[in-house]
Amino acid sequence: MVAKAYPVRILHHNNGISEDEEGSSGVEPYVGLEFDTPEEARDFYNSYATRTGFKVRTGQLYRSRTDGTVSSRRFVCSKEGFQLNSRTGCPAFIRVQRRDTGKWVLDQIQKEHNHDLGGEGSVEETTPRPSRAPAPTKLGVTVNPHRPKMKVVDESDRETRSCPGGFKRFKGGGEGEVSDDHHQTQQPKAVTGTEPYAGLEFSSANEACQFYQAYAEVVGFRVRIGQLFRSKVDGSITSRRFVCSKEGFQHPSRMGCGAYMRIKRQDSGGWIVDRLNKDHNHDLEPGKKNAGMKKITEDVTGGLDSVDLIELNDFSNHISKTRENTIGKEWYPVLLDYFQSKQAEDMGFFYAIELDSNGSCMSIFWADSRSRFACSQFGDAVVFDTSYRKGEYSVPFATFIGFNHHRQPVLLGGALVADESKEAFSWLFQTWLRAMSGRRPRSIVADQDLPIQQALVQVFPGAHHRYSAWQIREKERENLIPFPSEFKYEYEKCIYQTQTTVEFDSVWNALINKYGLRDDVWLREIYEQRENWVPAYLRASFFAGIPINGTIEPFFGASLDALTPLREFISRYEQALEQRREEERKEDFNSYNLQPFLQTKEPVEEQCRRLYTLTVFRIFQNELVQSYNYLCLKTYEEGAISRFLVRKCGNESEKHAVTFSASNLNSSCSCQMFEHEGLLCRHILKVFNLLDIRELPSRYILHRWTKNAEFGFVRDMESGVSAQDLKALMVWSLREAASKYIEFGTSSLEKYKLAYEIMREGGKKLCWQR
Repeated sequence: MVAKAYPVRILHHNNGISEDEEGSSGVEPYVGLEFDTPEEARDFYNSYATRTGFKVRTGQLYRSRTDGTVSSRRFVCSKEGFQLNSRTGCPAFIRVQRRDTGKWVLDQIQKEHNHDLGGEGSVEETTPRPSRAPAPTKLGVTVNPHRPKMKVVDESDRETRSCPGGFKRFKGGGEGEVSDDHHQTQQPKAVTGTEPYAGLEFSSANEACQFYQAYAEVVGFRVRIGQLFRSKVDGSITSRRFVCSKEGFQHPSRMGCGAYMRIKRQDSGGWIVDRLNKDHNHDLEPGKKNAGMKKITEDVTGGLDSVDLIELNDFSNHISKTRENTIGKEWYPVLLDYFQSKQAEDMGFFYAIELDSNGSCMSIFWADSRSRFACSQFGDAVVFDTSYRKGEYSVPFATFIGFNHHRQPVLLGGALVADESKEAFSWLFQTWLRAMSGRRPRSIVADQDLPIQQALVQVFPGAHHRYSAWQIREKERENLIPFPSEFKYEYEKCIYQTQTTVEFDSVWNALINKYGLRDDVWLREIYEQRENWVPAYLRASFFAGIPINGTIEPFFGASLDALTPLREFISRYEQALEQRREEERKEDFNSYNLQPFLQTKEPVEEQCRRLYTLTVFRIFQNELVQSYNYLCLKTYEEGAISRFLVRKCGNESEKHAVTFSASNLNSSCSCQMFEHEGLLCRHILKVFNLLDIRELPSRYILHRWTKNAEFGFVRDMESGVSAQDLKALMVWSLREAASKYIEFGTSSLEKYKLAYEIMREGGKKLCWQR
């Protein structure tokens, strides 16, 4: 049964005496009270506040997703929130909800205050209202024209900024208004200052997230998104956790803080705080804002190496207001839903969305835990593939690609690039770096456009930027048209047959002088940028065997092309990615179960067959066999240092200089194959054979080319990284190894028992060592 309530100051027609005059204490608010209008409920709460000894403010209102009408309202204690020094974060409030009958029913209430009450309360915010003539009501009573005065929320001057991805924020202040649509969130002023408590409601998960962030700023800590849980019936998200940034132990800065807020989805579509822990185990800095919080970047990742939820990069302040977005608005909700479903399966899944200065969604980046782990092993040489720029692609899909220990391409992250500005690429590179635990590449292959160059210098200042071969070829075809064929032949020979930088410079200058091309603008420009594309200048940098003169095929091949529609993008993406990873698993199997034939009797061949993967061993084996076709002559010796001239039999022009140190077995060759590919060349192997060195020094066996690289086995002697990065490597390595136990251990009951026994025995040793 629903009770009917009216403001306390009502006069009964039968006796003309007010309830106050009768000595009644008035009706106290309780769940089930019914009102004709929200204003009536507000006046009732004002009267109750006056008698109890506090002041009232109008809080949130919620709107219907169907027709936009107001569906519920909150009236709060004036000390709710922390925006003013006089406020204490008081949780007292009532909420009224509109029913199908048109009535408004009090459905939520919190009577407890966290401050002293006393004296006559009053309404904090007042606005003169015109007097109304007494009007009859259904129960034959007359409303007193001297009603408590309250400020009416002006909804007409609210300016909003929208984002296709589902974010919505107020430009101005004032009391908050929140859409009832779970795809729209705002930052209501009345709610963001409230201290969290069990039972606090939100219209969406994003609203709860923004609320907890605002609370965290006041209290003095930072926030990360924690676990989410999904329904077993339809896979939809049923609850989320927001945790202190010092939760867990993945980084040295974290200390296992237990503070968190969990929200649970209700049948109505809203969210309610159902679990809460406010206690921190570290010092807090009350009132300290997060540095540079002018733009919200939604970084959502689970478990491993989660990043702060709201974080800014220095370049974000320079985002142009006139940037265009080439990503269709329909892509954002589809991808966000995909990301959230992946996050439920993969605790290490990471995604981020760039917001511009107007609050609109721009670029998107994502990477699963497998990609993040692969980067820890194979992120030293990276290809930033923007093949979409070659033609009229429907979506600007870019990928970060590495090359594994089988020399296969592996995905290190995917992105949709909103525009081709420095701001877009800077945000993208910085986000990729953050997702990969700050592990910077030694070299990167990317297009030569100025915005990309500027972003690379800013984010990866020490990396060697190599231009994409397809772009160089395209510009050559365009600019070499007027030149004679003789020049084109000598041009190609100069670029691809010179072995050293000195030789290239000499041949280039001779070529330019021969054809009188000193004033050619394009030739002068590419010569100035020779370190980014000429092979002789690239050989000194490690590129993991990425071919210099060949075009790198797109990772997803023909699976994703210019005509791929939105409805098929995710399914094709998943299918192609799984196919690539299946090919990697096959090579893993072959490397451990197949043994290639030896072609020499050299001990170094047996050593490398035992360590290298099949693909890498065949490359090494070919260099070793070819070394028999070379002659070696010592040309210099002083102390422990010797120099050798190694030339091919029957070819006087093919020769290289090898320097060798007998004290530490260090060697270097003018061909720079080891520096460029991480494998010893035939010339050094010839010198080793001459000096009877029967086993390769460990420094010449790069771990990334070995069979063990698959498991990410971390050897601290080779790490060369900070303690924080080393810990992240160990976490990802153990996760990858554990996932293989799960994958193979669940294929049958017998394998399950074996895997369980192995892990149990290992656990005993770990406990004993502790």
